[in-house]
Amino acid sequence: MSHYAISVTSREQAGLVEVAAPEALGANQIRGRTVCTLISPGTELACNYTGEDFPNFPGYAAVFAATETGAEVRGVAEGDLLFCMGGHRSFQQVETCAARPVPAGLPPEKAVLARLMGVSMTTLMTTTARPGERVLITGAGPVGYLAAQMFALSGYEVLVAEPDAKRRRYIVQSGIPNVLDRVPAEDTDIAGTLALVVECSGHEQAVLEACRMVRRRGEVVLVGVPWRRHTEIFAHELLSLVFHNYVVLRSGWEWELPRQATDFNPRSIHTGFDTALRWLADGRIRTEGLITQTDPRDAQQAYQDLLHRRAQGLFTVFDWTRLETAGARKVPGQ
Repeated sequence: MSHYAISVTSREQAGLVEVAAPEALGANQIRGRTVCTLISPGTELACNYTGEDFPNFPGYAAVFAATETGAEVRGVAEGDLLFCMGGHRSFQQVETCAARPVPAGLPPEKAVLARLMGVSMTTLMTTTARPGERVLITGAGPVGYLAAQMFALSGYEVLVAEPDAKRRRYIVQSGIPNVLDRVPAEDTDIAGTLALVVECSGHEQAVLEACRMVRRRGEVVLVGVPWRRHTEIFAHELLSLVFHNYVVLRSGWEWELPRQATDFNPRSIHTGFDTALRWLADGRIRTEGLITQTDPRDAQQAYQDLLHRRAQGLFTVFDWTRLETAGARKVPGQ
């Protein structure tokens, strides 16, 4: 049996390659056939597709169907659908504690979005802002779109700032009416009233404007990674706002939380995934018309479409079941 993975072989060149079989199954491990994997555009475009180290193997969100379990694994049967932080490959093999059951009836292509929900779930779990207070999301890409829905679902008054008209329309269609084309720094009814800004664009101008918008001791959380410099802003301008406005400016990197919960720390990356999967299964996160499924053999086209803003919807998912029904199309090595 052949095994495959998507590899970025050189700058802006991706394709499906044959890889070695998985290593021997551990006693507490689960192995399975990949059903789908989700592209995380920010990370995969910046670090993998246009990065510096090649070849590399991107991906960190997968749903797979269990085919084998280790001797000490309990409660997992062959065919069970599981979510994990797995790469773009035709098989997954993970420790039992790293796999979360996909709720019955939840389509795999929706379940895999739990990974991107986890990016801002950490902020939702750690913020000092409380339900009923105003929260601004800057940037309505995949992560920002999901963050807006999660905070609205949790009882916050959510505003979204996004320059792209199509993305603003997606937010409105999700049921959030307060959508702006830019941060409303001149609006005295909003400026100085925000308990939290969840900055999802990675753009330093948005960070600077966010520091003008929050109330005293308000939080500005950097969820979007500042992959590169966009402006000529001086650090002094930002520091002055932080100091004089009493801004709490902090990283929103999700790994502030441990992977697994403990008795005295019940919040974790994986409990966040459980919550995300439950909300998705309950239909509380709107995704209609926003997921594009594609063949892993078309990885190059998928990344090009994302890089040049041609992708349909917000989420691009590789459907690995298409390799099983390849028909006339061949995979590497055949």
